[in-house]
Amino acid sequence: MKKNALAVVGHVGPAPQGRGLSAAHALAALAGLGQATRLDIFRLLMRSEPDGLPAGSIAEALECAHNTLSSHLAILARSGLIQGTRDGRSIIYRANVDAMKSLIAYLVNDCCEGHPELCDVQDALRAADCGCTPSVKAGKKGNRR
Repeated sequence: MKKNALAVVGHVGPAPQGRGLSAAHALAALAGLGQATRLDIFRLLMRSEPDGLPAGSIAEALECAHNTLSSHLAILARSGLIQGTRDGRSIIYRANVDAMKSLIAYLVNDCCEGHPELCDVQDALRAADCGCTPSVKAGKKGNRR
């Protein structure tokens, strides 16, 4: 390796306030979720909102070794998708819901070039039948978007 070679790391720093996510922050978040255990951790923490979970409970729920879990939690924290808060001797981990909203907004708005209707997000959520969108009440006409 050359003496003055540049080292590239995965941590891009805190997300900027205001204008939304940068491409570097979006890539860090997607990379954080791009591994099965980390995706499972994030999904578990989203379901545990707003209380969060201590690391031991996460390890138990996912049957993950503590040292492996620590690595995954660190990667997710560096990507900005989770946050840990000390509570006595424990650290309670919570999903950063605002970061996920920013990532989704980035993908829908930026990647669809300002035309979110191209992605049909509302239709996709309805088709997934995940309970993520309010159902259209009987008697209402028109398309809710």
